Amino acid sequence: MTEAEILKKYWGFDNFRPLQDEIIQSVLNGNDTLALLPTGGGKSLCFQVPAMVMDGICIVVSPLVALMKDQVENLKVKGIEAIAIYAGMGKREIDILLDNCIYGKIKFLYLSPERLLSEIVRERISYMNVNLIAVDEAHCISQWGYDFRPPYLKLKELREIHPDKPILALTATATAFVKEDILQKLELKNPQIFIKSFARTNLSYVVFDLEDKHKKLLEIAKNVKGCGLVYVRNRRETAEVAHFLQRNGIAADFYHAGIEKELRFKKQEDWKKDVIRIMVATNAFGMGIDKPNVRFVIHLDLPDSLEAYYQEAGRAGRDEKRAFAVLLANKSDQLILNAKYADSFPTVEDIKKTYHYLGSYFQLAFGAGEGLSFEFDLADFCKKFNLGVIKTLASLKFLEHDGYLALSENVFLQSRLMFIAGHEDVYRFQIENSGYDALIKTIQRSYGGAFDGYVKIKEADLSNRLKISFKEVVEHLNRLQQLEILSYLPQTDKPQLQFILPRADQLHLDIDVKYIKLRQQIQIDQVKAVLAYASTPLCRSKQLLHYFGETNADKCGFCDICLAERKIEELAQLKDKIDFEIITLLQSEHYSLDELVTKLNAGMENDKIERIRELLDAGKIKTDGKKYYL
Repeated sequence: MTEAEILKKYWGFDNFRPLQDEIIQSVLNGNDTLALLPTGGGKSLCFQVPAMVMDGICIVVSPLVALMKDQVENLKVKGIEAIAIYAGMGKREIDILLDNCIYGKIKFLYLSPERLLSEIVRERISYMNVNLIAVDEAHCISQWGYDFRPPYLKLKELREIHPDKPILALTATATAFVKEDILQKLELKNPQIFIKSFARTNLSYVVFDLEDKHKKLLEIAKNVKGCGLVYVRNRRETAEVAHFLQRNGIAADFYHAGIEKELRFKKQEDWKKDVIRIMVATNAFGMGIDKPNVRFVIHLDLPDSLEAYYQEAGRAGRDEKRAFAVLLANKSDQLILNAKYADSFPTVEDIKKTYHYLGSYFQLAFGAGEGLSFEFDLADFCKKFNLGVIKTLASLKFLEHDGYLALSENVFLQSRLMFIAGHEDVYRFQIENSGYDALIKTIQRSYGGAFDGYVKIKEADLSNRLKISFKEVVEHLNRLQQLEILSYLPQTDKPQLQFILPRADQLHLDIDVKYIKLRQQIQIDQVKAVLAYASTPLCRSKQLLHYFGETNADKCGFCDICLAERKIEELAQLKDKIDFEIITLLQSEHYSLDELVTKLNAGMENDKIERIRELLDAGKIKTDGKKYYL
């Protein structure tokens, strides 16, 4: 099938969006390609369509596990075979999935960058019939970027494994520095570069410097029709602001990563289906959510960088209808943003201390732990050792950069199991151990394919069907695992922390001091750019585009600055029009104030009286107390 036929058959579209077709043709011609498309520009189709045209499997590297899972599910719904491998999965489970990629009909293998650190993954990829390597969120490879992910530096090893396969790098947020860094770090050969303007012509950017943000929030919520997103700084604020909106009769809810997984999912679905009109959230919300009819995105606090702001604000108006990106920022917010990073940037000592505490937290002996993964509760860890969350996260990033560990995002992994004993052995076990017979039969009836690979299960369902407690189901499954009848992987929604190297003592911990200073300077520059955006009276869109390297962009005409300028221009034009009418009338006749105001066509009554007074004060017209004349 051609790419146009595939687009129609699987995605139901008749035509590609601007640049999509050109990018796809470049990939089909075997070229290394860099594509910069704005948020909502349809990046995923740029690798999904050509991968479907070609024989073999497409490897997609993405840092966002939630987005990977979402894309895999969407592809499966369309009848396209896809799998994802990320932190938190068991070795046996990964082994089976990789085998399916080599011997099965899988078209897309989604990998988190941490997985490329694994020798088994790299080795098995060498046996795959790869047709394309797609690098999503490619800005993560750049140390100049706002969201640098050290494991991305391992991506060039994919090129070494499959040197003749094209690489497609995609991002929605890249400055000129970052663009060059992507090309260099991925070692792209004679790359074709496609850049769509970052301008969002339907998006009005607005900044308000206000003390009473809640009042303005309510005003926007009541005056702008449709659904919206409100971003706040922390979890506590999400609930406070949502309750404030609810008290004022607005259907609002709140979302943050600390909410129990089932409830998080329900809240997200309610918002996507417009049951809830406004979602108040931390920036954990929104990644990969393609909701086209968001009419406004409001930030109640200054963002950490313009890249983050552009991406979050860009969730408004994906249907290309008029939408608003509003930033409510006052002087105290500027002080908070400066202080947040000045106080929270880790020293070498802080980083070493964090690493030492990790060893204690997971009870690892020195020299142990290489390749081990653990569920990691950041809040619990910080509380136990009395650490600041922001500084600790930054310390973990530096330890990641220096190759000591890898940290994944929060991801929900449903419970999975697989029979590791053969059919006959399981049958024999059931006869000899009748107490487990009902459980094993229920698993076999409810979850097909459990002998061939891991299947997702729900312990609560098994509990209901067997009329035993949830706790008993888990105990039985753990016992069957000990007896080597099956492999059982309980559900988790914690981030995963993996030790790449054996635990070192603090004396032998080698921290890259130059890199720390570089990141600190990048952070200072990013904060300066945010503060300049919020306080500089220039077209907001033009400022953002200039930041992303579009130096000759036109004014948008719709941001708060452009509208204020237009108002001043219109006022000046109105004054000129009224002045011309006054002078023309008084050239032929004298008029009283009431007569003159009645005769004038331009402007409202107040505008006319104000101009008459100003012309009088300037000596351009005169009055004898009753009539006006030249």
